[in-house]
Amino acid sequence: MRVERPSWLAKRRKWLIPALIIDAAIIVVIAVVWVLHATPSQAQAKAPRAGAGGMPVVAAPAAKSDIEVSLDALGTVTPLATVTIKPQVSGQLMQLAFQEGQLVQKNDFLAQIDPRPFQAALMQAEGQLARDQAQLEEARIDLKRYETLVAQDSIAQQQYDAQKATVHQDEGIVKTDQAAIDTAKLNLAYSHIVAPLSGRVGLRQVDPGNYVQTSDPNGVVVITQIDPISVIFTLPEDNVQKVLQRMQSGAILQVTAFDRSGATRLATGKLLTIDNQIDPTTGTVKLRALFDNKELSLFPNQFVNVRLLIDQLHDATVVPSSAILRGAPGTYVYVVNADKTVAVRPVTLGPAQGDRQSVTAGLEPGDVVVTDGSDRLREGAKVSLPGSDEAAAGAAAGAAGGKEHGDGKEKKKHKHKDGEAPAP
Repeated sequence: MRVERPSWLAKRRKWLIPALIIDAAIIVVIAVVWVLHATPSQAQAKAPRAGAGGMPVVAAPAAKSDIEVSLDALGTVTPLATVTIKPQVSGQLMQLAFQEGQLVQKNDFLAQIDPRPFQAALMQAEGQLARDQAQLEEARIDLKRYETLVAQDSIAQQQYDAQKATVHQDEGIVKTDQAAIDTAKLNLAYSHIVAPLSGRVGLRQVDPGNYVQTSDPNGVVVITQIDPISVIFTLPEDNVQKVLQRMQSGAILQVTAFDRSGATRLATGKLLTIDNQIDPTTGTVKLRALFDNKELSLFPNQFVNVRLLIDQLHDATVVPSSAILRGAPGTYVYVVNADKTVAVRPVTLGPAQGDRQSVTAGLEPGDVVVTDGSDRLREGAKVSLPGSDEAAAGAAAGAAGGKEHGDGKEKKKHKHKDGEAPAP
C-alpha cells in the first residue's frame, strides 16, 4: 500500500535544495575574501610603511669635480705606409734574408736576385764606353789638325765641317755608353733588395729558387709600418666645428684607443689631421690620430673604440647619471630636503663623462639627489636613506643591549647579596 505525500511538502523540497546550494556558495566566497584580507601576502609583509619610516631610496650628494668633454667614435688601426716589395729586375731568386713577422729597419737586406747577368751587362757597357772614348779622342785630334789646314786654305771648308760633326757624333755615343753603364749598375743594385722603410714584414710570397719578374702581382713580401701608427675614425658632421675650433686655436687634442669591449686602454696619441670633406652618404667626416706604438699594442686593421678629448671643465657640479630624470618638467632630479622629504628640481645638463653628469644650473654642491628608487616618488614624499636608518637602528640596538646587560648585572648583584654564590 503506497502512502502519498502532501503536495505542500513536495513544493517546499523543490525550492529548499537550490537555496541551500546558494547559501553554501555565499559562505565559501565570504570565507575566501576574509582569508585574503586577514592574511597579508609576503610582499605586503615585507613592504615598508611609507607613513612610518618613508620610502627607502639611495641618494648621493652633488660635488664639484673636473669633467672631460670628449667624443666617442669607432676607428680602424691604419698603418702610415704599407709597401709591397716587388722585384725591379727579373731573375732567379737566390736568397731571402728575413724571417716572417720580423721587424726590419730601413735599408736592411731582404732578398737577393742572381746578380751575374747584370754584372756581365755592366762589364759589356764599360768596354763599349772605352772603345767609343778612343774613337772620340781620335776624332778630336783630326778636328784640331783640320782647323790648321783650313786656316792655311789647304783643305776645303766642307771637310772641316764634316770632321766637326763626327766629333759631336762620337760625343753622343760616349754619353749613350755612359748611360748604359749607369743602367747596368742600377740593375745590379736592384738585384740586391733592401727594405724601403722600417716596419714588420709579413708572410713571404715566393720561395728561393723561383724566377721572379717585375710583373709579379704579389711581389716578394709586404712591409707594414707599425711605429708610429695611425687610427682612422669618423665623427658626425655636427661635431666638426668643435674639433676645427680647437685645432685652429693650436690645441693638441688627445686621442685614446680602447679595445673592442671599450674596457681596456690600448694606447694614447694625438689628433693628426681631419679630412677635407664630409661623406654625404653617412654625414660623417674622417679623422686620423697618430700613436707611438712602441709596445706594439695596436695592430694594423684592428677595430678599436676611440675617445677624442675636446676640452676639460674645472670645478663643475657633478652628480651620478642615474639621478637625472626626464619628464614633463624636462630634465629634473629629486632633491632630498633636511626633513627627509623630496622636491622636484629642474636642472640644465652639461657634458657627461662615463656615469657622471655635469649640471650647469639647478643644483649646488652639497645638494643630495636621489639616485635609485625615484620611480616611486612624488613631490613632497617622505623618504628614508639606508645609511641614516641603519645608524639609528644600530644606536637603538646598542642602547637596548646596554640596558639588558645592566639589568643582568643588577640581578647578579642582588643574588650575591642574598648569600648565593656568584656566577663564575
